Amino acid sequence: MNIHEYQAKEILSQYGLPIPRGEVASDPESAHRIATRIGGPVVVKAQVLVGGRGKAGGVKLARDPDEAAARAGDILGLVIRGITVRKVLVAPAVDIAREIYLGLVLDRANKNVTLMASAEGGVEIEEVARVAPEKVYRYALDPFLGLLDYQSTELAFRLGLPAERVRDFGKILRGLYQAFVAVDASLAEINPLVVAKDGTLQCLDAKINLDDNALYRHPELETLRDADEEDPAEVAARVDGLSYVKLDGNIGCVVNGAGLAMATMDVVKLYGGEPANFLDIGGGARAERVATALRILLSDGNVRAVLINIFGGITRCDEVARGLATALEAARAQGEPVGVPIVVRLVGTNEAEGRQILAEAGLVAVTGMDEAARAAVAALGSRPEVRA
Repeated sequence: MNIHEYQAKEILSQYGLPIPRGEVASDPESAHRIATRIGGPVVVKAQVLVGGRGKAGGVKLARDPDEAAARAGDILGLVIRGITVRKVLVAPAVDIAREIYLGLVLDRANKNVTLMASAEGGVEIEEVARVAPEKVYRYALDPFLGLLDYQSTELAFRLGLPAERVRDFGKILRGLYQAFVAVDASLAEINPLVVAKDGTLQCLDAKINLDDNALYRHPELETLRDADEEDPAEVAARVDGLSYVKLDGNIGCVVNGAGLAMATMDVVKLYGGEPANFLDIGGGARAERVATALRILLSDGNVRAVLINIFGGITRCDEVARGLATALEAARAQGEPVGVPIVVRLVGTNEAEGRQILAEAGLVAVTGMDEAARAAVAALGSRPEVRA
């Protein structure tokens, strides 16, 4: 779950990180009042859950409250990478001497947290890693020992910080690590961490991604979710307990089990197709959940074929088939027949009963995953109401 910059800063400030005070405004008048309270020059920053705000005109400096209101008016309503700006952060402007990147990321491959830092702050770290990988310093943090003092001290000198700022840097890094662990984050970064002209270190921008799987331990963090900036289909899927991620392809996939879902997407790509989503209905899915999954897929205008790949263990094939039949019947009753081919692979518990239900609904199930993937890719060239 992604959260806004101002929300990430609120979390990090609880761990002692030096963050310039700022407030959120949803209209120019509020921005004017906030800038008046701050006094002096301010920066007005779009609060959207996408990158590239600066290049899109979503970050502007203002010398006084009147200009802050004008800049807020320019930014509010701006569309950045398909997201409309609904609020801005108004914060004190800082006279910057240097910019540093500092981040922690969950490295699932190496089963640890990786600390990354670069003296090339203020830009996308991916670009720095691509152009000059030697400028990105990495530390694999031991999951039992965590961040060690010598690591923060060594990193401070590698980044070229003066000796008198090493202790301050260590406090910032320890606070960032403590916050990362406390909220079960998958990513926490400060970009930039700046050295101001007066020599102090300040966190001017912050980003935190929360691990959805750990939100049950943090009900207070669930309230930070901004549904207005999430894909409506992903919101609907989450409400119904489905694991759904929209992708850029045109073959919609309904699968039970995350591993099978990944394998299904790989096989689709093997035969020349592109998956439109990751959608896991989970083990033991009932008919209602299957029907919901199909409705979510068909609401995506990019989907030109649907591949349903079910290996019934805990999940019963007849329940899946009943859900498909229900969804198709409901669509036809509303005068909205399914306009894309549907390919079904159905194997496992109550398979015979499931095939019978599918046959009555006008669908035929295949048994092989390769066969199903080939059929789904081949079906892209035609668009009958139903294909099996």
